[in-house]
Amino acid sequence: MMDIGISTFVWVSPFSTASFDLLQKAKDIGYDVIEIAVEDRTLIDWEALRKACKSLGLKVSVSGAFGIDRDISSERSEVRTSGLAYIIDCLEIANALESPVFGGPLYSAVGKTRLVPAAQKQQERAWCLENLHRAARRAEELGVTLALEPLNRFETDMINTVDQAIELVDEVGSDRLKILLDTFHSNIEEKNIPASILKLGDRLAHVQANENDRGTPGTGHLDWAGIGASLSAIGYRGSLVIETFGAPSKELARAASIWRPLAASADALAREGFDFLKKTFGGEQKVPPE
Repeated sequence: MMDIGISTFVWVSPFSTASFDLLQKAKDIGYDVIEIAVEDRTLIDWEALRKACKSLGLKVSVSGAFGIDRDISSERSEVRTSGLAYIIDCLEIANALESPVFGGPLYSAVGKTRLVPAAQKQQERAWCLENLHRAARRAEELGVTLALEPLNRFETDMINTVDQAIELVDEVGSDRLKILLDTFHSNIEEKNIPASILKLGDRLAHVQANENDRGTPGTGHLDWAGIGASLSAIGYRGSLVIETFGAPSKELARAASIWRPLAASADALAREGFDFLKKTFGGEQKVPPE
């Protein structure tokens, strides 16, 4: 049985110690996992967070926020250094919180979309690979899996498809570098999402189960039955996490092109999304309190 999770992005950006009430809210709805989005680590009391999640019986996963100053394929060496430091910092956080993964578009900054000469693209890929090798070594030491996420063409020009992600991950060749599949991005870039899951096989480390419009799962046109069948076929036992944006910051809204509410409210999306995923992937539906 897969764990059902929800990202802090659903309610707030950036997540901070002042947002810890969301942990109880997620638990009351029935979620197994809370996904902590690390935008600014200084805003969070990490030891208090660890204890709060433990006391509630909430598992944790950790995701990244990759702005222009966290780009391991940047032309600027200081930005590449900053990006690698951020990834390693988040691996340390994941280890402390007992998160099995740290996921996101590790390879570049979100919103970096350009048509560049082949030589420049090759150089950026080389910088990316150099830093992924370094990050993977630290992940191996900590026992945390890096989960590299393809993004759609409107958010990155580097890794859009499962095939591209597989090629990059296989080139690094670390057991601690795998792939995160976000069904929102896959809906844009993949010909067939269930087939792409089968292709990933044991490279799949984490799933963000988002509807085609990033609204409430189950209200759009994704082939959830086919997705579930493929996850079962590859023996996936990780988490299914809803990641959408109820109250994005200006920077996040611009990066993800969120210009309108995606549901009646963040709470409604969280409740209804949980009900759908639990019914579809988790057996008997858990009824949350009023």
